[in-house]
Amino acid sequence: MTPSSPQSSHARSPRARTPSPNSYLLAAGAAAATLFFLLWWMLHTSGDEAPWIPAGLAASVVMLVALAAREVVMRRAWTRYLLEHDRREQTRSGAGRVNDRSRGSTGQLDSYAAALRTLKRQAKEADAQDALPEAHLDTYFSCQEYLDSVDESLRSGTVRNETRIALRSGCERVRALARHHLLHWARQAAHNWTHEAQQRVRVSDKIETAQRALEVINSALNRYPDEKDLRESEAAVHEFVASVKVSHWVELAERSAFKGHLRRAIDRYRDALYFLSRANMNEETRMESAERIGREIDLLRARLTTQKILSKTEG
Repeated sequence: MTPSSPQSSHARSPRARTPSPNSYLLAAGAAAATLFFLLWWMLHTSGDEAPWIPAGLAASVVMLVALAAREVVMRRAWTRYLLEHDRREQTRSGAGRVNDRSRGSTGQLDSYAAALRTLKRQAKEADAQDALPEAHLDTYFSCQEYLDSVDESLRSGTVRNETRIALRSGCERVRALARHHLLHWARQAAHNWTHEAQQRVRVSDKIETAQRALEVINSALNRYPDEKDLRESEAAVHEFVASVKVSHWVELAERSAFKGHLRRAIDRYRDALYFLSRANMNEETRMESAERIGREIDLLRARLTTQKILSKTEG
């Protein structure tokens, strides 16, 4: 997606250079070609009968990824270009005739209006069903760049009153966009990390992956600490981590009990109770789990008592 071209005065400025994808595509093409010939040579020397097939597939994947990333890169580059050009306009001499100042103010407002249109298009694409969570995060950063630039302009004192009113109105819309996309990114990314954690086999991998979901949620909470949905998501992930730890020790206890190591099983059930008592989770869930583990401990103690009685009888 490419926003509308800047005004002709922008193009004549020696310092205002529009972002170009040519160097990016050349670099991606060079990387893909290098990968193709390298893999082709390695497979050819190893005796592969058709080395060009896997080499071509690998090079194609590199180009597809590069082309997919290009859209996000170019959107952000265009937004920065528009905002940076406006800052350069502000650094020019403020002295001059009234009609010159009027034209400058109109050009400044047009520049921000173009950036706002670019943001809206980017936001619409990020809201598409097949968009990745990172698209929402990129949109949030673009919104922040817009807001920072407008804030700098307003503080400079060179903005006319009518332009100031229009910019503040635009900022309200951009703030709403920024909030929407940051929260959307946090929800999607945290859900993806939590789902991946559930698929992991090792306990340490489950916990480590769930911690990434918490990092995502906390980063959004730092910006919007009163967001109820984020707090609920944070509590859900904490409860998942706690359940992983408790389930781990319960499983170890069950294995010990199956092997007849009753005292060891009791000790491991107690470890499960320890982690359960320190877990950040729903109190009702905690009580139900504690009662279930307590019943298992009582059953194991009853089995120990029976074994002692039988051993004395046999003795």
